[in-house]
Amino acid sequence: MNRRVKMSGVTDPGLRARKKARTRAELQRHALRLFRDRGFAATTADDIAAAADVSRSTFFRYFPTKEDVVLLDDVDPLYDAAFRAQPAGTPLLRALARSMRTAFASLDDEKRALEEVRMDLARTVPEIGAVLRERNTFGVDAVAALVGEAVGRPADDDDVVVFAGVVSGARLAAQALVRRDPDRAYIETFADVLEVLADGVPLADAPIVT
Repeated sequence: MNRRVKMSGVTDPGLRARKKARTRAELQRHALRLFRDRGFAATTADDIAAAADVSRSTFFRYFPTKEDVVLLDDVDPLYDAAFRAQPAGTPLLRALARSMRTAFASLDDEKRALEEVRMDLARTVPEIGAVLRERNTFGVDAVAALVGEAVGRPADDDDVVVFAGVVSGARLAAQALVRRDPDRAYIETFADVLEVLADGVPLADAPIVT
C-alpha cells in the first residue's frame, strides 16, 4: 500500500500542504509579474487567476485580497534559519546583515527579482503599507522577539526594544536610499546600512557647525 495514502483513500496531509504551498507560491509569482508589468492598481484578481490558470474562487481561497498576495513572505523562514545559524559571538547587527544576504542569495534569479518587486510594492502602495502597519510586520515588536531570543533576554527588555528600534530605523534609512536611487537593490542596501551601524552610528559624535 502507498504510504502516502490512508486506508480511506485520503491523501497524506503533508502532501496536501505541499501542494497548497506550491499553488500559493505560483499565484504570488504570477501576481508579482503582473504588478511589475502593469502596476498594482491596474491588475485584478481575475488577471492573476487567468495567468496562473486557476479559477477566481481558487485565488480568493488562497488570498483574501490583492494586498495579501504581496504580504505573503516565504523568505522570512530562510532569514530566521540563517540568523539562528550564525556562530555564537557574532555581533548582532552583523548577524542580521549576514543572515539577510544569506537568505537572499539562496533564491534563484527570478525569485530574487520578484522579491525586490514585492518589497517595492510594500514601500510604495499605500494600501499595502496600511496593512503592514496594522499587522506590525517587521516592526519593533517582531525584531525584539527575534533578537531577545538570540541574546537570552525578554523581548520587552529596554535594551532589546531600543536595539529593535535601531534596526527598524535602519530599514527606513534603506528605503530612503532606494527611493533616491531606484537602481539599488533594497535587501543589499538594508544589509549595508546594518553593517555601517555595526561600526558605529554615522555622525554620532560630529560637532554642530552652524
